[in-house]
This record gives sequence, structure tokens and C-alpha cells, in this order.
Amino acid sequence: MCPLARRSFLIGGLGLVGAGAGLLGTAGDAAAVTSPEIIDCAGWGARPNSDVVPVRSQRPVKIIVHHTATPNTKNLSRGAADNLARGIQNFHMDKRGWIDTGQHFTISRGGFVLEGRHRSLEALRTGKRQVEGAHCSGQNLVAVGIENEGTYTTGAPPGRQWDRLRQLCAYICEQYGIGATEIYGHRDFKDTACPGDSLYGMLPRLRGEVAGALGQAASSSALQLASWPLLRIADRGPTVLAAQHLLRAAGERDVVADGQFGRSTADAVRRLQTAHSTEEVNGMLGGESWPLLVSVADQAGDADVASAVQALNAGRPLSRSLRGPADWQQLLDPNTPR
Repeated sequence: MCPLARRSFLIGGLGLVGAGAGLLGTAGDAAAVTSPEIIDCAGWGARPNSDVVPVRSQRPVKIIVHHTATPNTKNLSRGAADNLARGIQNFHMDKRGWIDTGQHFTISRGGFVLEGRHRSLEALRTGKRQVEGAHCSGQNLVAVGIENEGTYTTGAPPGRQWDRLRQLCAYICEQYGIGATEIYGHRDFKDTACPGDSLYGMLPRLRGEVAGALGQAASSSALQLASWPLLRIADRGPTVLAAQHLLRAAGERDVVADGQFGRSTADAVRRLQTAHSTEEVNGMLGGESWPLLVSVADQAGDADVASAVQALNAGRPLSRSLRGPADWQQLLDPNTPR
């Protein structure tokens, strides 16, 4: 969860690969994955939840990684971890009006793993139930949310925090039968920078390490999932140019297609977000607004759509027609072979 998304203290992403898809098979019989030590809500002094925490008789199918967007503290103690968990819960309950902490688990920079929302640890231990969270709307019934203390716009998480993240993800995957390729970032689903450019860029590595812990082998293409690009003020290049053409096709005729994401482009994105009642109206073009934009532009079908394709395809038209957001996502992803 990221403050650019919807919080000033703590904030924070649909996938195209099914659970376990892209795995090439097992790499031999690995030892059973063990759970990291997890401090339960009572252990860090949680307040009681203000209402009944919904527990569903279903398994989640993915994991969503967040960062807290709080300072990268050098205090790696257990006390600091407990204070972090209490601060998050207070913010979510007192400022957001939620019944409890939004995410299921939190990992401090010191590598302490804490239960977030009450009963999350209980549900995980069963491997059959899911606590409904509040970490990413639209995904709270199907995804386990993990907050990582810190801001990872640049720089990597400390080694102990990374180790616990890998261990926790592997344990969650084993308990619920989730494939290692089903680990996402918050920005995959929302218009947010969360979990930070650096940590988001490390997710293919995380998927690979989790696959290894589970005794699975995965191709590099399976670990590098297609993603929606995140565009913000001051970005530039062909993806921005394509977005501007799509905004024009969607009715924003005053947008100048110059490849520079300035205030006027951000304002056009805000109008799109307002018109479609997205969770955030922040002018950032990310995982929630891209599918809306390409769908609206496709319906218009004017010359600007063709110009958007050419901007992304090195000036060449496509040899086939685009069929919905999934095809657009593949075209927009810089990792997709041209």
C-alpha cells in the first residue's frame, strides 16, 4: 500500500497467469516448506477488531506485495516491529474507519513477521480459509496481502526482511496451493507506485526464489509476468505517447500527443478516473486505469488508436487486431518480445 495511492501514513496490484501456470515441473522432492515465526495479534498488542472479521471458506489464489511507504528505519528491533504494527492498525481503524488492520501480514525491516488482520494466521494454518482483507479493493477475497516496512522506490529491502518475505510467500503458497508465479505487486491492480519501483522490479527474483523453495522449476518468462506500465508526471517516451493517443480516442481531444506526461495529461487521466469511479483520482496511469482506458479507446476505434499502436510497435502496424485489455497489456509491457 502506498501513500500515493490512498493513505498519508500507509498504503499499499489482475494477473494473466493461472495458479501454477508457466511452471515447467518440479526440481525434485524438496523438504517441506516451514513457516517463519509469526507474531500473532496478541503478541504485538493489537486492539480488538471493531466488528466481526469475515472469514471465507475458500482459498486465496494469489499474493500481493506492498510496502508501507514509511521511513527506512535503522531500528531493527522487535519493539520497533510491534510499534509499526500498532501504528498501522491505529491508522486503518481511526483514520480509514476499517474494522481492523487492512493487510494479512507485515514484515518489519528487522525481519519480524507479524499477523496483521485478526485471524489471518489461524486461516493460513488451516490452508482452507481466507480472511477478507482491506489491502487492495477487488482482490481482498482472493489475495493475501503482505506489507513490507519501508519505502522501496530505490534501494532494496534489508537482507533479513527479504529472507522472511521469501519464506512467508513460500509457506503461503504451500498452504494454499498457490503457484509461485502468482505473486504480484499492488500496482498490478491499482494506480499506485506501491510496492516501489525497486521492490516491484525484484518480484521476478522473488517468484524464482519461492519456486525454488517449493521444489519447482520455472522459466524466466513465467517469472516475468506481463504488467501494466505506471505513468506519472515527468515520464516521457513511446508509452506516454501511446497513452496520450488513447486518451484522445477516449474523448480527451485537448490532450497533446507529444510523449511527455505533464499536468494536462495527468488532468485527463483524473477525468477518466472520476468518470469511472476508480478508487483513486490521482492522475497516475496504472493497473486500475489502463484497462479502462484501452477499453474505452477500443470502442471509439479512431485514428488515434492506430497511432497508439504504432507508438508502441516502433512505427509499424500490428499484424493482427487487439482483442481487449489482455492484448493491450502485452503490447504495453516492455518485456514482451516485438
